[in-house]
Amino acid sequence: ECYVRDLLSLTLSPESVSRHSDLKIVYTPLHGCGVRLVPECLRKMGFNNIYNVPEQDVSDGDFPTVASPNPEEPAALKMAIVKADEVGADLVLATDPDADRMGIAVRDNEGRMVLFNGNQTASLMTYYILTRWKELGKLDGRQYVVKTIVTTELIPEICKAFGVPVYNVLTGFKYIAEVVGRHEGERQFICGGEESYGFNVGEFVRDKDAQIACCIISECAAWAADRGLTLYQLMQRIYDEFGYRKEGLVSIVRKGISGVAEIERIMTGLRTSPPVEMCGSPVVKIVDYLETEKTGQPKSNVLQFFNEAGDVVSVRPSGTEPKIKYYFGAKGDNADEKISILKKQFTGAD
Repeated sequence: ECYVRDLLSLTLSPESVSRHSDLKIVYTPLHGCGVRLVPECLRKMGFNNIYNVPEQDVSDGDFPTVASPNPEEPAALKMAIVKADEVGADLVLATDPDADRMGIAVRDNEGRMVLFNGNQTASLMTYYILTRWKELGKLDGRQYVVKTIVTTELIPEICKAFGVPVYNVLTGFKYIAEVVGRHEGERQFICGGEESYGFNVGEFVRDKDAQIACCIISECAAWAADRGLTLYQLMQRIYDEFGYRKEGLVSIVRKGISGVAEIERIMTGLRTSPPVEMCGSPVVKIVDYLETEKTGQPKSNVLQFFNEAGDVVSVRPSGTEPKIKYYFGAKGDNADEKISILKKQFTGAD
């Protein structure tokens, strides 16, 4: 009860929710623990058209209806999207089994359900929250936002427009929580997120939280509807204002001792012979997270390359799996094409 009360205190647009309380939302917990609290919080917020996917409301650690209960995987939302088309829903929400990450699908201009990735959803919520904080006169120079280093550079662009600083931290929500703890009582955390579908608002939860994210994105949908926009159209407005961005991820698996050695060779090669250009634009900044005295971050085997055009590539070996991950971010009307070029440059893949 205390948690739900505090969650509902985060609401920024109760009038919009009241006007659009009939917004049709399909929600699936993917057999996990969000099954009770997400619908309850949405209803208490004021939404009364919540549709479930009955087969996936069953709490079952075997996750019988999905190959992987991961909202990052398009297949995980398939049944919810079918339900959305059956009932004419505006929004699909899916949470992972422990209900700390959220995936969404929205209607495009042709009425088709399309998936948003974690970068898009985090950018959308950040834009909405900062817009409402400004409109409500809540920004006084004490606030800040946090994102992980591999999360889209669109978020800093949005925050800059509102005069709100952004902290960049290593991959993992614990690092976002550490910033919140460090500034507790002195500065105010507004929100923070990561590309892997985690997001949080407010200081009473110190981790990514899908219940909060589901409520905020649903409220954002109601607020957008007040302006005659869908979430898809609001995302296009953000791109129009701050520039179109596209992100991509390539994970290369290299197993065994030989795989470890190969990954080490890749990182060493990037350090000794870094790229001088990306997509025809000169590399203007290289960040090596082994150099803690320069980054101010804990030591981590991560490299980032930024070019003059606003594109960024981050490379890091996984800490838990035998793989190396390449995070690509491109800016501009040709960002989709640039992602393909960057993937080929760094991994040889199309």
